[in-house]
Amino acid sequence: MILPVIMAGGTGSRLWPMSRELYPKQFLRLYGEQSMLQETVTRLNGLRVSEPLVICNEQHRFLVAEQLRQINRLSNNIILEPAGRNTAPAITLAALSAIANGDDPLLLVLAADHVIENPAAFHQAVENAIPYAEQGKLVTFGIVPTGPETGYGYIQRGTELSGTAASVFRVQRFVEKPDLATALQYLECGEYYWNSGMFLFRAKRFLEEIAKFRADILEICLQAIEASEPDAQQDFIRIDKTAFLACPDESVDYAVMEKTSDAIVVPLDAGWSDVGSWSALWEVNNKNPQGNALTGDVFTHNASNCYINTDEKLVAAIGVENLVIVNTKDAVLVIDKSQVQDVKKVVEFLKANGRQEYRVHRESYRPWGRNDKVVDRPRYHVNRLTVKPGGQFSLQMHHHRAEHWVILSGTAKVTLEDNTYLLTENQSTFIPVGAQHMLENPGKIPLELLEIQSGSYLGDDDIIRTKDHYGRC
Repeated sequence: MILPVIMAGGTGSRLWPMSRELYPKQFLRLYGEQSMLQETVTRLNGLRVSEPLVICNEQHRFLVAEQLRQINRLSNNIILEPAGRNTAPAITLAALSAIANGDDPLLLVLAADHVIENPAAFHQAVENAIPYAEQGKLVTFGIVPTGPETGYGYIQRGTELSGTAASVFRVQRFVEKPDLATALQYLECGEYYWNSGMFLFRAKRFLEEIAKFRADILEICLQAIEASEPDAQQDFIRIDKTAFLACPDESVDYAVMEKTSDAIVVPLDAGWSDVGSWSALWEVNNKNPQGNALTGDVFTHNASNCYINTDEKLVAAIGVENLVIVNTKDAVLVIDKSQVQDVKKVVEFLKANGRQEYRVHRESYRPWGRNDKVVDRPRYHVNRLTVKPGGQFSLQMHHHRAEHWVILSGTAKVTLEDNTYLLTENQSTFIPVGAQHMLENPGKIPLELLEIQSGSYLGDDDIIRTKDHYGRC
């Protein structure tokens, strides 16, 4: 059996303003009908795999859990990294977790934010790799290049292995991102593949190699897992923070794949993209006859070869070409497709000036649902809240703010001090400063409400939790 290991960390700043630190691209619907994480999981349908093991940052835990729940793939299968330490420690944690019950599965390591347009070809490449992984080889999947790409690392193939109808090669070497002239040479040579960052190997075999080349990483990961505590919700595998923070930041390529003598590469030609920029996203999306890839409420006239994505407002583009136009609830990006790598300069500006638009959206996701901050003023906020069926706030109080809740649709169960009561559409209630309170959705449909917060201080650190269904106390 194959255990898929899906790495869902990272911040995806190159796709700002849609991708942000607390809601990065792997959780967005950028290609296909689902989020990129969900697409990665459902792409496995048809392969002989178990439930996936997802590795993510602590701060994204409820996003991952909710997206797995939506596709019925949530089963105590989320490893929480206290901090990002690159792919070598992440895969080591996954391998240690995989063998904890005495098993030794094949680990299919995937990124949560890649596009693969031809799942059948992807499945075939995995099937081609299985016999070699079962023999103890460390398989990487090399993308058959479609052009002289300078944004990817490359893998040079060595001698071809015999005994199978599929083309499988020893890895000659890994090389860094080349300049254009070198990339052209690689393309003409025909011996080079793009480095996809996807792998297949036995869990214990990988641990043998990490122990050989980076014993320090293995030792720290062992300590971090052994010191971990059970999660109150049972959805997460929590890694001890104190131990894990000492782990080096190292990629699996540097730590193992470039050093092992058992690396092999299986070619993959399946319409792969890591959608690392807006221009890459334009390339993989469907386009109209004018070459425009359009999402949302968009009007164009004499516009060509543009990528336009709007959250809710109408965007009209007239007489323009080769532009990326992205509209979210709190930011608009307009950039020439040839300069999309400079999106990072916006993010750098926002960080340097203490702006929060690099980190959070106006609409944020919580374990109970989502919060759209419609009005943000120093002494009052107006939030539109959506509470999913069964969702509930923590039992809490505030020292500095009062709240007024107005029900728009659905049914709310309100606890205010010693009283509990139901509210329905067009009804409201007032929560005084210092009053202990909680809100739940006992119904079968989402609960929609307006929350008006007012007071001298409105920060989230004025939420004093007494009891929390999601273990946040």
